[in-house]
Amino acid sequence: MRNWWLWIVVILLALPVAHLQSEEGMFPVSDIAALNLMEKGLKISPADIYNPDGICLVDGICRVNGCTGSFVSPAGLIITNHHCAYRAIQNASTADNDLLVNGFSAADRAAEIPSPGYVVRITESYGDVSQKVLSVVKPEMTFTERTRAIERRRKEIEKQAEAANPAIRAEVAEMFAGKTYVLFEYTFIRDVRLVFAPPSSVGNFGGDVDNWEWPRHTGDFSFMRAYVAADGSSAEYSPDNVPYQPKKHIQVDPRGVAANDFVFLLGYPGRTARHKTAAFLAYEEDVRLPFIVDLYQWQIALMEEMGLEDRAVALQHSSRMRSLANVEKRSRGQLKGLKRAQITAGRAAEEAQLQSFIESDPQRFQKYGTVLNEIAGGYSGMGETADYELTISNLNNASRALYFAWLIYDAALESQKPDLERESAYMDRNVARTVQRLKLAAKDWHPETDQAMLQGMIERLSRVTFPADAVVDKEALLADLKALSENVVTAKWNEPDFLETLLAQSPDQLSKSDDPFIKVMAKLHPEYARLRGLGKQRSGKMDKLYGSLIEVKQEFLKTQFVPDANGTLRLTFGRVEGYSPEDAVIKTPITTLSGVIDKTTGVAPFETPQRVAELYAAKDFGNFALPGKEDLAVAILYSTDTTGGNSGSPILNAEGNLVGVNFDRAFEATINDFAWNQSYSRSIGVDIRYALWITGKVFGADHLLKEMGVQTQ
Repeated sequence: MRNWWLWIVVILLALPVAHLQSEEGMFPVSDIAALNLMEKGLKISPADIYNPDGICLVDGICRVNGCTGSFVSPAGLIITNHHCAYRAIQNASTADNDLLVNGFSAADRAAEIPSPGYVVRITESYGDVSQKVLSVVKPEMTFTERTRAIERRRKEIEKQAEAANPAIRAEVAEMFAGKTYVLFEYTFIRDVRLVFAPPSSVGNFGGDVDNWEWPRHTGDFSFMRAYVAADGSSAEYSPDNVPYQPKKHIQVDPRGVAANDFVFLLGYPGRTARHKTAAFLAYEEDVRLPFIVDLYQWQIALMEEMGLEDRAVALQHSSRMRSLANVEKRSRGQLKGLKRAQITAGRAAEEAQLQSFIESDPQRFQKYGTVLNEIAGGYSGMGETADYELTISNLNNASRALYFAWLIYDAALESQKPDLERESAYMDRNVARTVQRLKLAAKDWHPETDQAMLQGMIERLSRVTFPADAVVDKEALLADLKALSENVVTAKWNEPDFLETLLAQSPDQLSKSDDPFIKVMAKLHPEYARLRGLGKQRSGKMDKLYGSLIEVKQEFLKTQFVPDANGTLRLTFGRVEGYSPEDAVIKTPITTLSGVIDKTTGVAPFETPQRVAELYAAKDFGNFALPGKEDLAVAILYSTDTTGGNSGSPILNAEGNLVGVNFDRAFEATINDFAWNQSYSRSIGVDIRYALWITGKVFGADHLLKEMGVQTQ
């Protein structure tokens, strides 16, 4: 197995049509000039993609909550995924007006639906602040002190940047653990509205059956719009707000793509772990991933059962269920990939070579000789208490009532501290959004489901061994939780006035509360505080060790590395191409509407709107038909390097025009979080021709096509 963690590992691939190269890497956009993209198929200058001194494609890319989006008109229109807009669609739905089932199309801007909880970020600038961050680290610090000092320094830098420019939002991102830090400055837009969403029979066609699979026939796209105050400043929702005018919008290309076309993506990939060791991978493979698969399968099955006879309940569960299902199937794919590709063993072999290099020089051995063993010891220690820590940490995720009580109690305690010493979620700059997330979650709270969740978690917690340093007694906690489970259905968490009252109280007032959940959380919170402190201690130790590991790997390989993805802006490139996941199985890179019709059974998740079937039968594809065929492209497959957070990323052609919207990976590519392989790492997107046809031809929203500069006839 090749060394996956090289800065640039070029995989040469002989093609019958064009000699292009696919390459591992979620590259920081400041580094793309060194990638020779024009030699690999790009037909515009790299400066057209990223130019810190001028307008470029990067100015048309935004982050939409945890996803990516693209501005596709001068009036703040954003295209992203249906599953990225899902929470907004679900929040606006009722049993009588179910937008998930029916879809939504705003006839004009006045009809666009506000989407509480959504924010849009546009990267404005970034710069290295590693020296400023690490200047606070002292040799005599404990690991916990080291973590807290770095956290505080990052917050100081962010607050200083925002004080200097109140129009921006600042974030210091760790690029290499314990080693390099970059200050990003964002335009931060808080008024985001739903414009168009196809029904789930299009936007989630195939459901969890097809999730993470190829071939795919899903129209996973939606449109939203960003709004600002009349003076252009960021503002909360107001009917007086006006559409945001981006510096750049991405031109939609209704011609789409063909096999072997060069494509690239810009976006905000989440977190990868390609610089982690074999010990980390073993922990994931043997401990955490199996735990998550088992826990989430149970939670999903429970919520499905509770919503079976009541669509209103099913709507309350829908967003949470979809999120859990996505992680559960991805985790299963990662487990399969880790075993199939023997990635842990391959990483261990690479580390054995590195250790030999370390031991070949006395000075090098003195500095780095124990790094790998110390990292391995850290993960081994985590494994010993993992069952307990994972179970109790998920206790107040599974039970939403406990989550509400925990957040309220935690926020009250943190509010007593100076702003820079608080956990980030409770700082003055963040607390309003934290409270907003709480209220949105409470809106969808279903007491009977929560009661069953709590009872199930009690049973799971009863099976684990509490560590000796736990500050909560197992039997006493179980007794308290059992008593709570009898009170869940009478709790008042979905009453806004009740939440507001608790949120306004001090820790002392909360400790005297009559609410049974607050009472139990007052007892349980010290254990969560202990686990939080333990996490900081581990982070301090691991960050220091991984910083040393990066240093010696660079010395060994005489190269630089691409930092792991961390939610910051990146570029990746490849080409439209299929793959062979198994012997004698070849998967081609473009699916069609014929495949949708073939899969349609009339039963969820393989339902298709009648209008789609009628237009297909008439072969009425407008301007969007595949060249020379009476059919329509639906989804495309390509060899870019993506992970979570790339959902909604624009698929851009060689001219920098938008030809699709990324939404998934093939099942084999779930392993991208840990390693990338040209032979099977494939990303999946909706072809822009299908999105335009659904929007304009099927649902009649021609005004949106005109806004994007696309001819409707």
